[in-house]
Amino acid sequence: MSEDIHIKQSIVVRSRPDVLYRLALEPKRRVGWDPNLVRAEYEGGEGRLANNVLVRFKFSRRLLGLSFVAKYGQLQAPLRGGWESVRNVGPLEKLTQGWTFKAMPGGTEVTLTVNGRVRYGWIRKPLERILHNLVVTTLVELQRQVDAQGAQLMEDMGREMQRKQKEEQQAAKAARRKR
Repeated sequence: MSEDIHIKQSIVVRSRPDVLYRLALEPKRRVGWDPNLVRAEYEGGEGRLANNVLVRFKFSRRLLGLSFVAKYGQLQAPLRGGWESVRNVGPLEKLTQGWTFKAMPGGTEVTLTVNGRVRYGWIRKPLERILHNLVVTTLVELQRQVDAQGAQLMEDMGREMQRKQKEEQQAAKAARRKR
């Protein structure tokens, strides 16, 4: 008898839905910031984000290092998208991940849903804890990734303003000397 696990969490992220959509669903971008994944690539090398496209994922050791192939579906940029495993993922008959991005004042409400069908009832509780941690860390790291980009942008803008002020001060000094 198989048992289902359903986990759904939301977080508000200070970014636009289209940016978050690409960060969450584009395999190369996702593996760059998500510590739960050590590999994410289109099956057969190059590909692009589209419905029915296959992607090979490999979880970190913390998540048993499981490798699996998933098929993208329900992609509706920049509002939602997700994937579902093609075959078993270790003790799971099926694993699905769905994202929704809802624009709101000050950012985007990001909801991550993970569903799994457990093959053996005795492993349901520990697996549910593992998947819950996966959802929480994924959302926190997405927030951190966006904040890091924002922080870098602010830092760069600050440096640019300092540089301009310095140039203006030097130009003003030079103008005073000429008088």
